[in-house]
Amino acid sequence: MFSIDQIVTVSFTLFAVIDILGSIPVLLSLKEKIGEINAVKATLASGILMVAFLLGGKAFLNLMSVDLQSFAVAGSIVIFIIGLEMILGIEFFKSSDQDTKTGSLVPIAFPLIAGSGTLTTIMSLKADFGDYNILAGIVVNLIIIYVVLRSLSYIERILGKAGLMVLRKFFGVILLAIAVRIFKSNIGTL
Repeated sequence: MFSIDQIVTVSFTLFAVIDILGSIPVLLSLKEKIGEINAVKATLASGILMVAFLLGGKAFLNLMSVDLQSFAVAGSIVIFIIGLEMILGIEFFKSSDQDTKTGSLVPIAFPLIAGSGTLTTIMSLKADFGDYNILAGIVVNLIIIYVVLRSLSYIERILGKAGLMVLRKFFGVILLAIAVRIFKSNIGTL
């Protein structure tokens, strides 16, 4: 059931897509606007969204008459675009203005952490990995998300702008490679 290799791959894939470290500048600017970020609330809301999509996403796709392989191919394209965003510094997916009263949930939990890229990735991963391994990868990422949200200022001081930029570019390349692999393993089944 559990495979360490799969858990590590899923964890790194979700870590790259969620890009919590690359989101630190955005999170810090939101913190200035809305005040203290509720790390527990944001982490729990993100986790509920990810697990709900892991468990109920296939039924939702069936309702929409979309098979998992088609969704995986479409998801790989979205992941590829997110990787390009990270590497090139171009924003393809624009976010809307924020409401300060719901700051821990919108935009932090959704769409910053558990946005369309993350949910698409979870469904795409279902084509190649077991649900228990994906769930374990989600839990690993939720722990990282919580730690990052609790220590935003400290992380910013340690990494600096240059360090954050390097991490973002590195995980962008990893995402591109993962997107190509998911695309390649599912395109033949269509």
